[in-house]
Amino acid sequence: MTLSHPPQDTPATGTAPLGALIRGHRLRIGLTQRELADLSTISVRAIRDLEKGKAQRPRTDTVRLIADALRLGPRARTALEAAARRGPCAGGEVRRLSMERAAPPVPMYPLVGREAEAGVVVEELGSGAERLITVVGLSGVGKTRLALEAAARLYDAGLPVLWHYGDGATADCLRADDDPLPRLADDCARYLRGSGEPDELLPELAEALTTLNGEGATPGSAVIVLDGVDTAALDFGRLSRMLRTFPGLRLLLTGERPWNVPGERLFLLSPLEAPAPAAEQGDAPAVRFFLSRLRRVRPDIVPDEQALADVAWICHRLDGHPAALGAAASWLTVCDLPTLRSIVESDPAPLLDDLADGPDGSRLQARVGRTLATLPAPHRALIGDLCGVDDGTFLLQDALRLTGHPLPECGRLIRELLVSGVIRTCTDGGRSAFRVLCVVRAAAGAAASV
Repeated sequence: MTLSHPPQDTPATGTAPLGALIRGHRLRIGLTQRELADLSTISVRAIRDLEKGKAQRPRTDTVRLIADALRLGPRARTALEAAARRGPCAGGEVRRLSMERAAPPVPMYPLVGREAEAGVVVEELGSGAERLITVVGLSGVGKTRLALEAAARLYDAGLPVLWHYGDGATADCLRADDDPLPRLADDCARYLRGSGEPDELLPELAEALTTLNGEGATPGSAVIVLDGVDTAALDFGRLSRMLRTFPGLRLLLTGERPWNVPGERLFLLSPLEAPAPAAEQGDAPAVRFFLSRLRRVRPDIVPDEQALADVAWICHRLDGHPAALGAAASWLTVCDLPTLRSIVESDPAPLLDDLADGPDGSRLQARVGRTLATLPAPHRALIGDLCGVDDGTFLLQDALRLTGHPLPECGRLIRELLVSGVIRTCTDGGRSAFRVLCVVRAAAGAAASV
């Protein structure tokens, strides 16, 4: 929990009920009901009753304490006080404000090193230049966190967000517990998978989006996020009908493979930048990410020059892969930084089990192994050959020599490996090169030893 949020001064709807305003401000700054109760010195039960509308005439001191705890600016504070004076609202108005809480889940950790990527996704979806963006990448690379950041910025810009958790979604966010909109997002996901009839979902979606946007807005202005979905199970015909019906609707998908349909904007999310260690590496995204994890497990470690050199080397060796970096950082609970570097240098595979994720660890190797298993045989064969080449770094000419394929076919093969996330671009040597990720080499080695 942090108290560093700037005062909230978001203009509020004039007819917003008190409970909806409190809950909206609380979620916007990432507080639980317990945390708000502690900060305001008001009981958790009182906070819960206010948000659910059971208590509608709180004392003036109660409203003041809540506003102080939420760090509200003058306009937001005035709206909260006005809502407390108005008291009960009509049932339809309560439903409207409930729908207006079409906010994405709250991430549990700050975004590190993805400012450029988030900016591109927000600009393209916010402007309507793209209506279907699919973020793909290897498991653990940060697809969900990027989607959470983009959704939050789009929501702040005025677009409602309907969020669906797919089977491949991660749990690193605070999910809504009593909002009706996740059910509608789930219905949209089922519809795109072929379940239900258009006449059942589309009228309900139209009513909800009209409520969210008002009568004068572009029909269907909203963002639907399908996080961790299997794109192979989605029906493009149903998507086309949905997009035609709602001209303002945009979709943001995350998954391990693209949908490969007309109009799809493929967004390949690579690991964080982790250049070869040098004298100044403190600003590299992968280093900043690792240091953020280090502070959580070993706040006693001071990142002096030698510590930064060790961190930079570990980040480069693990290719800037966020889940691999998080797993390695978790081992600092049982060893020091020089020891961790030594283990990474000799054999990083054991460090890919995150000590903070229970007895089974993060199972990152298993997830990456499943990705490798789904690749076509020629792709797996090339990866196997490349794993034996130094640190897995190779040029286009190396792939041509190893596969014997003509240039166009070899180019397509490398692109498909990039899209699957098992390799990344590498410019350490001054030439355009590629490298098989360390986590992939570890998973391939584990599979070969079975």
